[in-house]
Amino acid sequence: MTGPIGIIGGSGLYELIEDAEQREVETPWGTPSSPISLGRLAGRDVAFLTRHGAGHAVPPHLINYRANLAALHALGCRTVITSSTVGSLRADFAPGQFVLTDQFVDRTWGRPDTFFEGPEVVHISVADPYCPHLRALAIGAFENLGETFHPSGTSVVIQGPRFSTRAESQWFQKMGWDVLSMTQHPETALACEQAMCVLNISFVSDLDAGIEGVQDEPVNAGMVWRRVAEAQPRIKTALAAIVEQVPDEPDCTCRTALSDV
Repeated sequence: MTGPIGIIGGSGLYELIEDAEQREVETPWGTPSSPISLGRLAGRDVAFLTRHGAGHAVPPHLINYRANLAALHALGCRTVITSSTVGSLRADFAPGQFVLTDQFVDRTWGRPDTFFEGPEVVHISVADPYCPHLRALAIGAFENLGETFHPSGTSVVIQGPRFSTRAESQWFQKMGWDVLSMTQHPETALACEQAMCVLNISFVSDLDAGIEGVQDEPVNAGMVWRRVAEAQPRIKTALAAIVEQVPDEPDCTCRTALSDV
C-alpha cells in the first residue's frame, strides 16, 4: 500500500488540511517541529508538517530537520513536497511569483545534515537534488493554474534568522543565484538520504536587501508575513493541484538513490 504524500509547510503555512488526525511521532533524532497532520488533499492521503512549528516558534537554524524527515518517512512517505518562502536576488523573480527550484548552494553552518554518522557512512549524490519527474508535473500544474512562475532556479541557503547585509546580497547576485532561503539545506539533502522524491515550491516574498535600480528598500519580517498571508490561498491551491497528479511510483531514480553509495 502506498504511503501518504509528505508536505512540509514553510513560513506562514501552518494549516493545510481540514479534519486532520494529529499524530505525535518520536524518532531516533528527537521530536519533529510539530505533530503530523494526517488527512486528505485533492483526493490523496497526505501527511503535513509545519517546519517552524506552531506560531513560527522554531528559527531556521534550530529546526530538527532530521526528526522532521525521519517522522514523515516513518509514516510511509516516499514523496515529499517542501513549501518555502524566499527572497529574490533578481528583478525578474518578482515578489508574488513562484519558483520551482532545481539547485541549491549551502551557506549554512553547524546544522546536522546527514543520517549517516558512522559506523555506516553514505556518500549520497545531490547533483540534481530535486526530482525531475515531480518538477515536470509541477510545471504543468502551474501552467494550468495560470500562475506566474519560474520553472527552475538556484537557491542560496543562508543560516538565518537574520536577513542579508547589502554586501552579502550583492555578492549572491553577482554569483548568479536566483533566490535566497534559510531552510532548503539540510532538508533537501536529508530527503535524498531517505530515498525520497523531493519537490520544492518557493514563493517569492521580497527582493532581499534590495536590487539596484529596482528597489532600495531591504526586506523586513513584517513585509514577508503580509505577503505570505495574502498568498496563502494561492499556495494551498498550487499544492493541491500538484498533489493530485503525484504518481504512486514516479519515473525517476530518487527511490534507488541508496543503491550505489
